Amino acid sequence: MTGVSAPGRARLGVRTLREDRWWLAPLATFVGLFLFVVYATFRAFQGAYYYFEPYLSPFYSPCLTTDCVPGSSDFGQPISWWPLSPALVILIFPLGFRLTCYYYRKAYYRSFWFSPPACAVAEPHRSYTGETRFPLILQNIHRYFWYFAMIFGVILSYDAILGFRNPQGQWGHMGLGTVILLINAALIWLYALSCHSCRHIMGGKLKHFSRHPRRYWMWQQISKLNGRHMLLAWVSLIWLVVADFYITLLAHGTISDLRFF
Repeated sequence: MTGVSAPGRARLGVRTLREDRWWLAPLATFVGLFLFVVYATFRAFQGAYYYFEPYLSPFYSPCLTTDCVPGSSDFGQPISWWPLSPALVILIFPLGFRLTCYYYRKAYYRSFWFSPPACAVAEPHRSYTGETRFPLILQNIHRYFWYFAMIFGVILSYDAILGFRNPQGQWGHMGLGTVILLINAALIWLYALSCHSCRHIMGGKLKHFSRHPRRYWMWQQISKLNGRHMLLAWVSLIWLVVADFYITLLAHGTISDLRFF
């Protein structure tokens, strides 16, 4: 027997001795992630209402297929064989980064798989292998998805800068969409830079910080961000929906962009 039934473990007749509402946190996490998955899946497969010049939804950036609406492909359209929504070409990279994220692992392990649902609450599984077997061993590729996250941070920053153009391609425009995309890019950068893999890259293998003062300083700054990684994970996720939904409403003609100048 392994897990909570292993020899030497306390034999309790109840699942937990906790008397607080421990189930509220995993329940809230489940609802939040479930709603995001439903919304993101619908928008990714919809393949429409993702571009309102000069704003491009972060769910569709970069738009690389020949089915992309005119004006949305600032990096060209090299993919002509893809029959589905353009978003499905690129979402594997930001999705893979978040899916393998150390915080999100904890979040959906607890809320979806009850492994375990909370501290001091026994999980219902009879055995535990951690991330040593397929498919969870693939979580170890998170560090490589981090490199792609850096690339997408640059792309989303570029999209935000393009938000200062007007529909005629002239610079000097700024609307509410511009502000939303700027905030989105900033949050994506903060989330990616607060990543545990980023912290390890900065100073994880250093034996003597005194010999590497610059890397030590960067490691210190990343460590400060890392302490807010959970908060940044949620705020950046929610703001992705805000940015996409705002551009969807613009592209659909439901609202008009609030222009500042």
